[in-house]
Amino acid sequence: MNRVFLDACVGKPTPYTPVWLMRQAGRYLPEYRATRALAGSFMGLATNPDYATEVTMQPLDRYPLDAAILFSDILTVPDAMGLGLTFAEGEGPRFAQVVRDEAAVDKLAVPDMNKLRYVFDAVASIRKALALRGDKAVPLIGFSGSPWTLACYMVEGKGSDDYRLVKSLMYSRPDLMHRILAINADSVAAYLNAQIDAGAQAVMVFDSWGGVLADGAFQTFSLAYTKRVLAQLKRTGIDGSVVPRLVFTKGGGLWLDEMKDLDCDVLGLDWTMSLGKARAIVGANKSLQGNIDPNILFAKPDQIATEVVRVLDSFGKPHMDATTRGTGHVFNLGHGISQFTPPEHVTALVEAVHSQSKAMRL
Repeated sequence: MNRVFLDACVGKPTPYTPVWLMRQAGRYLPEYRATRALAGSFMGLATNPDYATEVTMQPLDRYPLDAAILFSDILTVPDAMGLGLTFAEGEGPRFAQVVRDEAAVDKLAVPDMNKLRYVFDAVASIRKALALRGDKAVPLIGFSGSPWTLACYMVEGKGSDDYRLVKSLMYSRPDLMHRILAINADSVAAYLNAQIDAGAQAVMVFDSWGGVLADGAFQTFSLAYTKRVLAQLKRTGIDGSVVPRLVFTKGGGLWLDEMKDLDCDVLGLDWTMSLGKARAIVGANKSLQGNIDPNILFAKPDQIATEVVRVLDSFGKPHMDATTRGTGHVFNLGHGISQFTPPEHVTALVEAVHSQSKAMRL
C-alpha cells in the first residue's frame, strides 16, 4: 500500500508530497453525476454502500491521488438524531426539524450508531475495493463535521450567510448551546470511532464554520468541543496501525497558535494562511494540510503548476531526517473542489505536486 499520506501525517520523511482533494469524489466528475442519477438522490447515493464505494473510487481511477476519503456527508450525525436530512437539487442540505429552544435541546441525545450502519458498511466496502488495487492501494480517510459546524446546521436548519439564528442562540442562551455542543462532541467521537472500527485509516474533523466566530467565541464554542472529540478518539485501527487525526478549520489561521496544542496529528489550512508562517508556529509536533486556492483549478495547466510551486515553496524544505519527527505536508485545496472544475485541470494539479515535490527532495 502507498503509505506516503500516512507517513506525512505523522511527520515521517516522504519521497514526495502526498496529495488528495477535499470533495474529490463529487459533481465535477461526469461519472459521479451518472452514478448519482442512478441513485436518484444524494441521500440515495450516500446511504447505499455500493454506490458510496463506487463514487469514492472514481477519482482514484482518474488520478494518482495518495488517499481516498469516504463518500458521505458531514451531517449524517444530526440526521441520525432524528432531524430529517434532505438535499434539494441546487439548494444544499436542509433539516426537517430544527433545534432552537429548550424543548428541542431536551430531545437531543447521542444517536444509536446502528442508525449509521450504512456509513460503516461503506467504509468496510471501500477498504475491500482499495485492497484490490494491490501496491496502488491508498489509505481511507473517515470524517465528520465538528460539533460547532453541526450545531450551525441544526439551529439554522440549512446553510446560512449570516449565522444569525445560531449566533443569537449562542449569545442569548449559552447554556443551551453548550448542551448541544456536548451532545454533538460525544456523538462525533462515537461516530469516528465506529468508522475506525470499520476500517478507516485516518479520521478528519471538518470545522467548516469555525471561522465565522468572534475571537473568544471560537475558543469557547468551537475549539473546546473539537478538543472533547479528539480526547475520545481511538489511536489505532483494526490492523493495529496508528490512525492519524486531522482537524480543518476554515478561517482558522487566526487561532493557529492555540490550535497547535490540539491532540491531533495534522492541522488543515485554507488558502489565506502562509504555510511557512504556519510551520513556524506549529513546530515539528504537527503536520500541515493544504492550502492552494480551489479556484486555481479554473486557470490554465501551466498557471496551476506555477501556483503549486509557490505553495510548496511557501511550506519550505521538506522534512527528510528519519530519526526525528518533523512537520509533514499533505497537499490539498484550501476548501472543497468546485463542481465546475474541469477534470483535466485536476490531472495537471496532481502531476505538478508529485513532480515538483520530488524535485525538491533531490
